[in-house]
Amino acid sequence: MSQYILDVRTATAHFPGIGRYVTNLALSLNASLAPGEQLTLLGDLAKTATCDESPSAAEVHTIPVSVSPFGAGQQWRIPNLLRRLSLSGPALYHCPYYFFPYRTGMPTVLTFYDVIPLLYPQTVSLQARVFFRIVATVALRAASHILTVSEAARADLIRYFSVPPEKISMTPLAADSRFQPQPTAEIDRVRAKYDLPTRFVLYFGANKPHKNLPALIDAFSQLSARHTPPLIIGGFWDRRYPQPRHRAAQLRMCESVRFLGPFDDADLPALYSAATVFVFPSLYEGFGLPVLEAMSCGTPVACANTSSLPEIVGQAARQFDPRSVAEIKEAVGALLEDDPLRADLAARGLVRANQFSWQRTAASTLRCYRDLLGG
Repeated sequence: MSQYILDVRTATAHFPGIGRYVTNLALSLNASLAPGEQLTLLGDLAKTATCDESPSAAEVHTIPVSVSPFGAGQQWRIPNLLRRLSLSGPALYHCPYYFFPYRTGMPTVLTFYDVIPLLYPQTVSLQARVFFRIVATVALRAASHILTVSEAARADLIRYFSVPPEKISMTPLAADSRFQPQPTAEIDRVRAKYDLPTRFVLYFGANKPHKNLPALIDAFSQLSARHTPPLIIGGFWDRRYPQPRHRAAQLRMCESVRFLGPFDDADLPALYSAATVFVFPSLYEGFGLPVLEAMSCGTPVACANTSSLPEIVGQAARQFDPRSVAEIKEAVGALLEDDPLRADLAARGLVRANQFSWQRTAASTLRCYRDLLGG
């Protein structure tokens, strides 16, 4: 019996992206196991899951654990716990976060997403950068195999940490199944809830510097005010980075640029579906899940041509150089003015998004597990 132990302690609100990844991976892995394979979750996913459903105790084995993923105590408590397991065959441990117990006594798989602290040091403190460099180096050396979510992220690990290419496999993410074109009634409900106009351009994501929001606002300011719908900026707002709000105020765009902050997670599919255009000007993304979610909802996308984003959108989005305000303006303006182009990209986006699924992610992950345990 091959046993795969997946650490789900990061399936919490503190890790929104990683939490969604590990929750969906657990669900899809559990449904994809072959005879003679068993999935065991380290942590109680039913209490911490970040999506609408979670596997019940009857469906998957669970190891209760109270050790924080931030705690130094995990370095000896988790290995001791794993050693006490009654294993009837080969086993491996998979952690989706780079701060994990480094001597587990069994083959270890690590999922690594990006190197943003190194590429954009202004996004974190000096202390955080030093911590990242040290801990990431130790983690990457300790792992038996590494999973990344894009070829861009894989290339960054090879470049910045000299990880051997054969030690890394790419297992892309996917949008949750709830991200699909929404019915008119649901769109109308969300539009009324947030007082949204009939036409608007949407950005959804964080406001960290590498997300490049001031450049988006600059580009938006150059579009014709008479025919341009408002720009709606939503998502988690980090108070350390007020520059987008300041830039909108400097340009006197407080009416045409609205900062709505976090949305209810359940409203996101209808929010994407309601948008005339979804724009994503980020300078760097390990994967860029909002772009895939928007395409899954049938929304035409304009996005940056950097890092992993071209991998995701293929020919299904209007791409631009995010360092060029003129190119951002041209891309958004072209989509707003060209109804056939929007319809074409919306259709292409749905086809492209269907190429990503959590079942495929689970299948790729299982191949890595099986290879690591000798088939």
